[in-house]
Amino acid sequence: MADETLIVAEKPSVARDIARVVGAKIKADGAFTGGGYVVTWALGHLVALSDPDEIDPKYKKWRAQDLPILPEKIPTKVLPKTRAQFSVVKKWMRDDAISRIICATDSGREGELIFRLIYHQAGCKKPVLRLWISSMTDQAIREGIKNMLPSSAYDALYASARCRAEADWLVGMNASRAFTLRYNALLSIGRVQTPTLNLIVRRDAEIAAFEPRPYWEIRANFGDYEGLWIDPESKETRTFDEATARRVKQE
Repeated sequence: MADETLIVAEKPSVARDIARVVGAKIKADGAFTGGGYVVTWALGHLVALSDPDEIDPKYKKWRAQDLPILPEKIPTKVLPKTRAQFSVVKKWMRDDAISRIICATDSGREGELIFRLIYHQAGCKKPVLRLWISSMTDQAIREGIKNMLPSSAYDALYASARCRAEADWLVGMNASRAFTLRYNALLSIGRVQTPTLNLIVRRDAEIAAFEPRPYWEIRANFGDYEGLWIDPESKETRTFDEATARRVKQE
């Protein structure tokens, strides 16, 4: 009879802590078992969005006429480097002894996405509860297990995470190819990466172009405290005009 619970954590260390609390003391291949629980882990990302050439072989060659690449649905794939651990998680998800699953990946948008991609890639249909905790103490884990909600309560969070991932894919895959073809140089463009890099480059240019200028501050000693003059118009505490500084001093 199916009566065991599968818990999927994000990292082996987190899985170890949860396993200790629920009594899963037996070390298995990629999991801990015992006490009616199987505790395994995602080892970071096990599943990701497929690359364009995995959707259609014609995208192996970068051509301007193929842009933009806008698939109706972006399929997912198992990452080669962690395929073995995905096989472990999938095996337990589809095991007849497992009646329910607890999602124990990190409490946040990315953690939600990691679990959902694995769950869908494994073709799992079993009911899921969400363990949402911000501390890994034994008490926090026990309290979290007592207050779990159905996975459906976090559907909006997953939708947000999936939207973010697909936006990154659409911008990155299309813009990187477009700029590479336009400038005949391999250029990596990202939704977050590129504007962030732009801020760094602009700030670096400002620093490189900086020319030191003398300035004046007007301070007054009032005995128990020191006052600093503030320009009533610019609200600055310094002036680059010596004449202004001397006038204020005289006044």
